[in-house]
Amino acid sequence: MTNHWIDLKNSDVILIMGANPAENHPVSFRWIMKARDAGAKVICVDPRFTRSASKADVYAPLRSGTDIAFLGGMINHILGNRLYFEQYVRDYTNASYLVNADFRMPGELNGLFSGYDPKKRSYDTKSWSFQKNADESVKQDPTLRDPNCVFQLMKKHYSRYTPELVSRITGTPKEKLLEVYKLYATTGKPDRAGTSLYAMGWTQHTVGTQNIRAMTIVQLLLGNMGIPGGGVNAMRGESNVQGSTDQGLLFHILPGYLPVPSAELKDLSAYNEKHTPKSKDPQSANWWQNRPKYITSYLKAIYGGSATKENDFGYAWLPKLDPGMNGSWLMIFDNMIKGKFKGFFAWGQNPACSGTNSTKVRNALAKLDWMVTVNLFDNETASFWKGPEMDPAKIRTEVFLLPAAASFEKEGSISNSGRWAQWRYAAVKPLGQSKPDAEIIHELYQRLKALYAKEGGALPEQLLNLTWNYGFKRADGTIRSVDPHLVAKEINGYFLEDVEEKPKPPKPGDKPLPAKNPWDPRKLLGKKGELAGGFAQLQADGTTSCGNWIYCQSYNEKGNMMARRVKKDPTGLGLFPEWSWAWPVNRRILYNRAAVDQDGKPFNLKKAVIYWNPAAVQPTGALGAWVGDVPDGPWPPMANEKEGKKPFIMRSDGLAALFGPGMKDGPFPEHYEPMECPLPQNLMSGQMNNPAVKIFKDVGVKEDLLASCDVRFPLVASTYRVTEHWQTGVMTRNTPWLLELQPRQFCEISPELAKEKSIKSGDLVEVSSARGRIEAVAIVTPRIRPFKVGDRVVHQIGMPWCFGWSTPGVGDSANLLTPTAGDANTMIPETKAFMAAIQRKG
Repeated sequence: MTNHWIDLKNSDVILIMGANPAENHPVSFRWIMKARDAGAKVICVDPRFTRSASKADVYAPLRSGTDIAFLGGMINHILGNRLYFEQYVRDYTNASYLVNADFRMPGELNGLFSGYDPKKRSYDTKSWSFQKNADESVKQDPTLRDPNCVFQLMKKHYSRYTPELVSRITGTPKEKLLEVYKLYATTGKPDRAGTSLYAMGWTQHTVGTQNIRAMTIVQLLLGNMGIPGGGVNAMRGESNVQGSTDQGLLFHILPGYLPVPSAELKDLSAYNEKHTPKSKDPQSANWWQNRPKYITSYLKAIYGGSATKENDFGYAWLPKLDPGMNGSWLMIFDNMIKGKFKGFFAWGQNPACSGTNSTKVRNALAKLDWMVTVNLFDNETASFWKGPEMDPAKIRTEVFLLPAAASFEKEGSISNSGRWAQWRYAAVKPLGQSKPDAEIIHELYQRLKALYAKEGGALPEQLLNLTWNYGFKRADGTIRSVDPHLVAKEINGYFLEDVEEKPKPPKPGDKPLPAKNPWDPRKLLGKKGELAGGFAQLQADGTTSCGNWIYCQSYNEKGNMMARRVKKDPTGLGLFPEWSWAWPVNRRILYNRAAVDQDGKPFNLKKAVIYWNPAAVQPTGALGAWVGDVPDGPWPPMANEKEGKKPFIMRSDGLAALFGPGMKDGPFPEHYEPMECPLPQNLMSGQMNNPAVKIFKDVGVKEDLLASCDVRFPLVASTYRVTEHWQTGVMTRNTPWLLELQPRQFCEISPELAKEKSIKSGDLVEVSSARGRIEAVAIVTPRIRPFKVGDRVVHQIGMPWCFGWSTPGVGDSANLLTPTAGDANTMIPETKAFMAAIQRKG
């Protein structure tokens, strides 16, 4: 989240799209209802009339997979009616940038951007670049009138998204589209705020990243980023998904969103050269210019004294990706089913149910030599070898099930969707032989370290040189158990030497800095052995360590900031700065300097997250300081041309990107149909699907089947969660009272489809796709209605994905039906829009 849960109460209009918080994030609805009680309006856009929709002021149905068309229409409405926040757009976005004159858009190229290579299914993005001045700065048009400027290109691109065409694509009635557009566009005024709430209903598409980009464009046009009650807010599906991503769970990032090195980057210097952006703009903070400090401090954290300047701080020991390698979920199981893996750890997950195209996943597990599952209960993954359509006698995979402790049986932190890291104590001891994950990892490390020390192996330094200072060391150097506080301190980081504040480099025209002398009162940032106080203190010379730079300050010399529980809210905005700790540096709203004008005056005086007080005296004696939330940097407002900085500090130019040339499938979001859809053609253009997605169609992988516009599978289908079950249901299906509340797999269908198929509520039905079939109980409900798409009627059905065969009598996973297809940028699977069929059994 750019904002946080409590901040929802500050919104004037709340757009729920791609999510169902009333059922899946019920605590969030407390703050949504507080906003509504204060006069806010709630909009819910969803294929189903959900519990969230029942509390909304406006509900709009739409066909799954058509969110970009819906949002593109909103962008067109905002631009066409001049409802955007012009000052914000002009000052804080790249709207004025001039794009290469050779750039062409889908309206000109029948659904494609310029530079597309159909053989490679990828773009050459040269024509997407910006025009440059002689000094390499980007050419701009402050008037926003040049036909090649981002603003005019965006206006031209989305002029195609008329209400009439959007309605034909989405199935949303035109009058309902306009009602949503008009209401949400009211937040384009300085004294109003609109927020967007989304979850997997947006991300799990082949255009998932572009769904978020489209909403980001809406928010930037309306000036809703960086302000209380605004933002683009991802509602995470688990309490610590944010935290696990922060700590490098995904294949392509190290902790703190540092890129995983690729093999062609032979040393740390090459890594830093490639991944450290440069900027000549004096008003750009370009915060990622500090990446060398963060990667060096990370290497010192994991390799300690073994990481020295002479050995490149152990950079050679870091695992590397092959150039262009993709290690995402879809690719793991695609390679596994081809026999390219010997072993697999399924840690805290149940891919035999959660994985898209679960038949492929289960068959892939059968190709392994061994698998270790770490979980609270037996599940469909641990026992895949005895599941449906499996012959145990023919499966060679040896499975080890290690019992893990539940969250309330272990101490440590979780980081919620709002980036608040909160410390939890262990309420009870783990049951039986189950252990906390850290203890299982610790024991595994000790065993592997001993084996490498005894027998050697490929690059043993990767493991043998790791620091492991997580508890009391016995005489033989081993640790009996892991202390989570010591892990948290390593993540925060230490001063490894006395570190002094470095003098600021001279600006052009300044006199050279004098050599330091013994009487020079240089500030000491920290003494050797002390915990670092914040990431601004980290160094690139090996004198600091930090396991994750964005968590630096979370556990410092003042104590465990994550364990704080002070209920003070001085601003009244729900920031609660002394309750837990939020990354980065306890900032509660990201990019909050975009909430003020160039003089530091809040756009909304009644809900000022920060403001500049020119009379405030800083500890150094200097005048002027920010008041309120922790600002995105200490610099004065942008009106101070010498020292002021632009607000979007994580971008090298300091501006928010309406035009995004770094995307693989286009700098502007464009509507494409899902890989499986009910239409013979894309009503927007001649390009049917996202042209940059990977197509899985290898010979010999029979599970990779697609059936688009196929009479056998005429129904749009989607999956979702229910309140009573969590994820695949491993915990909740083993909780009798929850299983009683939601006892088995069901399928929601409209009364119209039920009549057509002679199905009644309670009937046992078979739901099928090109990849598999499951049994379900039919729920005939007006919560789902047919869509008028183009000139045809399209029916949609929906099923939860929380069931699996290992619980008797509940049915099996809805993911047996979903396809092997993923987003062009992230490869997240497309499980929210696919084609299926339904028929009554018996």
